[in-house]
Amino acid sequence: MPDLPTPQDAAEAVLFTESWDAVLSYADLCTSGAASATELASEAFALGIEEARSAGSGPMRGPARRVLPVIPLLLTAVRTTAATWELAGRGHRLDPELRLWLNSEKAARYHDMPLQRPIALRGLRDLQEADAALLWLAEVEALPLPVVARRLSLDPAAVSSELAQVRALFRDRCHRNHLDTPMGAECRSYARLLDAVTRSPAADTPEDLSRHLATCVQCAEAAACLRLAGGGLPAALAGGVIGWGGLAYLERRRRAAEVRLGAGRPAAELEAGEPKEGASKARLVRNSLLAAAVLLSLVALGVSMMPMGGSGHDNTASDDADSQPVGDPAPTLSSVGAHPSGTATSSPRPTASGTATDSGDKNPDTEPQGTASATAGNSPDPTRSSGSGSGSGSGTTAPASCDVTYDLVNQWPDGFQASVTVTTTKALDTWRVAWSYRDGQQVTQMWDASVAQNGSRVTATAADYNKNVAADGSFTFGFLGTWDNSKNSAPYGFTLNGAACE
Repeated sequence: MPDLPTPQDAAEAVLFTESWDAVLSYADLCTSGAASATELASEAFALGIEEARSAGSGPMRGPARRVLPVIPLLLTAVRTTAATWELAGRGHRLDPELRLWLNSEKAARYHDMPLQRPIALRGLRDLQEADAALLWLAEVEALPLPVVARRLSLDPAAVSSELAQVRALFRDRCHRNHLDTPMGAECRSYARLLDAVTRSPAADTPEDLSRHLATCVQCAEAAACLRLAGGGLPAALAGGVIGWGGLAYLERRRRAAEVRLGAGRPAAELEAGEPKEGASKARLVRNSLLAAAVLLSLVALGVSMMPMGGSGHDNTASDDADSQPVGDPAPTLSSVGAHPSGTATSSPRPTASGTATDSGDKNPDTEPQGTASATAGNSPDPTRSSGSGSGSGSGTTAPASCDVTYDLVNQWPDGFQASVTVTTTKALDTWRVAWSYRDGQQVTQMWDASVAQNGSRVTATAADYNKNVAADGSFTFGFLGTWDNSKNSAPYGFTLNGAACE
């Protein structure tokens, strides 16, 4: 192992040993030679470890925060370091296809606004780090569960059930992130159907949804993350988190796991614990190659000198599963409307005039990161002016009684994401929702509605495709905004078509 940062303690030393092979494997994919691979891996490893230490990741010291597990964090550092090489005129040492990718819009997604990044990356980051590490080691690094349990200090008897729970939690995070992503009318119209289809392994994918998934990158990524059955989750994780070369890296890690474990070892032996490392591992590989040569030389005599492992059936089955389309054919679709695409309902709820009572860093595992909700009150708006709205459209609907829920979906030092859900007692042929902020917040981007802001007063006007609302129906729109990092209290004075909401 080349010169790397000095481990701070024994736990870091073990972590360095376990992680270096993964970093070097991906760096080798990204470069055009062994020397360049080692140099890229060394620079990226130092960068990633520095970031992990500053964030308190894994066994590193520091305040606990939700960050990527150490291995995917180091792999993203390889991608970042490769981009730095390209900008510094060292791109000739990189793989030519990687250089094309680094200068494309695909690479820009990983540095774009958080809501534009791949669903898998956002979903993994939203998990607690221990859960994310369990998912990554089992799905992408292809380690047997007893080995994963030893590395993460888990109960080997319970690790399988814990992995199933983490998969379901990851799916929930990805579903929420998909709904929060700004998307067009067609994508949003398929959101509920996509959720229902991917919940059931036996659900049939409608033809129109299948055609849409063949042309929409965002929805196809979401579908791969939401469908836990079918073997596509490892590819979704590797491609979404690593980016370029994710599938090639996944294949390398599977082969590396087979070499570490030894082809054809009995399942009972694997359950006993992790195979020996270091020299024992090298001896195992050499002995396997020698045995293969002996066996081939004696095939003509019909003599089998030693067992050579499985028939490859398991690997073939896995490959077939990975190659299945997102929408697997199946008998029926159950309960399409059972999972509405709205805002999170399990979020902490402050008063309408207060701020969220939970911080994104302190949420329990079962709560989405940085989520808070507030039910808007019906206080009149003294600041409302006739010029604050953008017009009520051509509809003649009378003012309607309404209930409003304001959800603070996410928040960061200088910005936030929120959504508004309105339930109306009367049918509408158009709608205009207005509210006021107390702390100088500014709306910068809105989806499923057009926005206008005059001082503290914000007005959202219906889009053409969602302006008609049935009696006792509801509609939702979301937006991004900025705040001054001192206070981000909930808005007040909500009105629908000029009438105060209850």
